[in-house]
Amino acid sequence: MAQQHLDPTAGPVAGDTLEAYLQAQATEFLRALRQHRETGGATATATNGVEEAVDAARALRRSARRISGTLHTFRPFLDEGWSEGMRPELAWLSGTLAREHAYGARLERLLAALHRLSGSSAFPAQAPAPDAHPGTHPGARAQLPSEKGTLTVGAAKAGALLERQLTLARTRAHSAALQALGSSRFHAVADNVAVLASEVPLTASASATGLKPLAAAAEERLRDAVAGLPLITAGHPYNAEALVHGLSADTAPQPQDSPWHQVRLLLRLHRYACEVRFGDEAPVDVRLLTAGQALDRHRDAAEAAAAAASAARTPRIAPATAYALGVLHADQRHEVEAARFAFQRAWLRETVGTP
Repeated sequence: MAQQHLDPTAGPVAGDTLEAYLQAQATEFLRALRQHRETGGATATATNGVEEAVDAARALRRSARRISGTLHTFRPFLDEGWSEGMRPELAWLSGTLAREHAYGARLERLLAALHRLSGSSAFPAQAPAPDAHPGTHPGARAQLPSEKGTLTVGAAKAGALLERQLTLARTRAHSAALQALGSSRFHAVADNVAVLASEVPLTASASATGLKPLAAAAEERLRDAVAGLPLITAGHPYNAEALVHGLSADTAPQPQDSPWHQVRLLLRLHRYACEVRFGDEAPVDVRLLTAGQALDRHRDAAEAAAAAASAARTPRIAPATAYALGVLHADQRHEVEAARFAFQRAWLRETVGTP
């Protein structure tokens, strides 16, 4: 591979590094697929088989996300037609496999929050909810004593309603995953990944430059997106504007959630770009890890709040049930704001060991 024209500040030759990373991720994908099939996949019934199938599906998602993200960030170094055809298919697979787990985690989160808010014995004792993290504003969990009675009355029915709705959604997601893994579309994705494991379609420019410029561009896109976030601009721990929508009849997503979800995606792409450049030698950036965890909590709380609001719009539910769901929705929106503030604190902290 010709290296005489390399920019000495650009880092390793793109072709070698990119090829090694993509082949490693493709190999992980194929290994996870083989494990998934050997355990019976989503049809496994034994406890160990179910756990192994879940682990295999998680590994499939992990590899698919990394391959897709790498194709996006470093697309000038890859055959355009091939990479543009692969990316949406990998995104489809990752999203399809993620839904079943997401619905289960959302139900667990909401039932734990109802139990915490109501103090009712109607719910089994559970581990702390995923949003229980240091630094959460105490106001996010405050419950006035005068409201306790009403909330406790409706909490059990609210929990039962959420369990019916989210269990149904989880069952449908399970069926969709089964159907996807048996489809010709998935087999085409697997075939392409198998080819990738042995041959990466690089362009000529991959042998004449390094990865640093494109990785730096991914980081710059992240920084620009963060700079435009409402909380970063306002600098306040809670953002009243984001809480005014409540349980209105408008079913549109919270208007401020979208840019935060975009930052989460860009942060993931930045992390993957660092993985490609440095591999196992990449220094650990605690700030990025903490910021990513805050954005994960933000996504989980936002989706849980939307599920509570959707349940509250169910026709002919009792007023006490609707009240409990309203309190639950408000609680999760407060957790959204707490996660935003936690992200702001992590992001503005001085970086140590940033690659």
